[in-house]
Amino acid sequence: MRIFIDTPEKVAEMAAQRYVELLKEKPNAILGGATGSTPLLLYAELARLNKAGEVSFAQAKSFNLDEYVGLDGSNDQSYRYFMNDNLFNHVNIDKAKTFVPNGCA
Repeated sequence: MRIFIDTPEKVAEMAAQRYVELLKEKPNAILGGATGSTPLLLYAELARLNKAGEVSFAQAKSFNLDEYVGLDGSNDQSYRYFMNDNLFNHVNIDKAKTFVPNGCA
């Protein structure tokens, strides 16, 4: 493992390039998603790269591990809403292949 200490923007660019490499090698990769402020710059960079045609999520799947109990994906405090708003709505991933637990189950 390599540890890089740089600006948050540079770290997001470097992390996004790892996604680019992975999805070129394995277009149907299964990706783990995270919520909160930490991945926001990464998600913005992935959206930029997708729009520029440098990475495709068309065959990928995505999983998140948690959700707030009692919230459905339309609630702006839910993790599903967060992922849609910050990543899924901005890249060419099939939302049917994005899995976030159902907080109302």
